[in-house]
Amino acid sequence: MLYIYFPEWLKPEIIPGLPVRWYGLMYILAFAVTYLLFKKQMKEESIDISDDDVSNLFFAGILGLILGARLMSALVYDTSGIYWSKPWLIFWPFMGGQFVGLQGMSYHGGLIGTLVAVVIYCRRHKIYFPALADRIVLGVPLGYTFGRLGNFINGELYGRVTTSSVGMVFPYAGRFSPAEEWVKETASKIGMDISGMSAVNLPRHPSQLYEAFGEGILLWIFLWFVIRKRKKFEGAVIGWYLIGYGSVRFVIEYFREPDAGLDFPLLWGNPSPNYIFASLFNFTTGQIFCFAMILSGLLCLLLFRWKDRRRKGPGLFV
Repeated sequence: MLYIYFPEWLKPEIIPGLPVRWYGLMYILAFAVTYLLFKKQMKEESIDISDDDVSNLFFAGILGLILGARLMSALVYDTSGIYWSKPWLIFWPFMGGQFVGLQGMSYHGGLIGTLVAVVIYCRRHKIYFPALADRIVLGVPLGYTFGRLGNFINGELYGRVTTSSVGMVFPYAGRFSPAEEWVKETASKIGMDISGMSAVNLPRHPSQLYEAFGEGILLWIFLWFVIRKRKKFEGAVIGWYLIGYGSVRFVIEYFREPDAGLDFPLLWGNPSPNYIFASLFNFTTGQIFCFAMILSGLLCLLLFRWKDRRRKGPGLFV
C-alpha cells in the first residue's frame, strides 16, 4: 500500500464540543515565537525599547495581519461572491448559528496588512522601518511553521493527487468517480482497492507539511544563521525574506491544490483539473503573488542599500 491515511486521532478541536481549535492555538504560538525572537535581538543588541512599545508594535502588526489576511481571503480567494454582496460577513465568526471563527486567511493578504501596520507604526514613533522590519521578520518563518501545522491538523489546504509513497488520504478531500480511467490507473499504481466504491478519495501531497518545513524551518535557518550574520545594510533581511519565501512557495504551489474556482489564472501548458499536475506552465494565483514577492524582494535590496548609503547613522531610530 503506497499511501498513508490521515491520522484519525487528529481533530480540529482541542476539546471536543468546545470552540477552541488547534489552528487558533497555532496562531498564538506563531505570534509568541516571533515576539520572543524579536525581544532576544533587542537584548543582544542593547536596543533601548520598552516592553510597552514592543507590545504596541506587535498589537498593531497582528491587527494588520488579521485584517489583511481576512480581506484578501474573502475578496480575492472566495469565488462565491457572498462577501462582495454582504461585506459585513467578512469578520462575522458565526455560520448557521454556530461559532466557526474566521475561516479562510490569506498569507499574502496578511503580509501586506502587517507591512502597512508596521510602516504606520514606524512613522508615528520615528523608527527606521528597514531596521525594525529586519528584526521582526527574522522570527516570522519559524512562527509560520505553526500556522501550517494548524492547516494540517484541520485537514485543509492539502495538495494535488499523487502516486508518491508520501501521499496521504485526507478525510475532507474531494472524491472522484471510480469509473474514470485516470482514477483506476492511479488506484492501481498505489495498490488501492476501489471495487464497490461509489466515490474514491485518492492520496494527496501533504503540502501543508512541505510548507511548514520549506517556508518555515528552512527559511528561518537561512535568515537567522546566514543573512543575519552577513547583512551589510538594514533592510537586507526583509529583502531576502521576500525572495526566499516567494521562491519556496512558488515551487510548493506545484504540489498544492489551487483554490476551487481560481484554478490557473495563467494557463500556458496543457489544460488540467486543479487537483492534477499537468504542466510547469500552469500558474496558480499563489504563484503570481509569489512572483510579485520575489520582484519586491529584489527591489527592497536595491532600495534599502541605496537608503543605507544616504543615512546619517546606524541604529533603530531615525
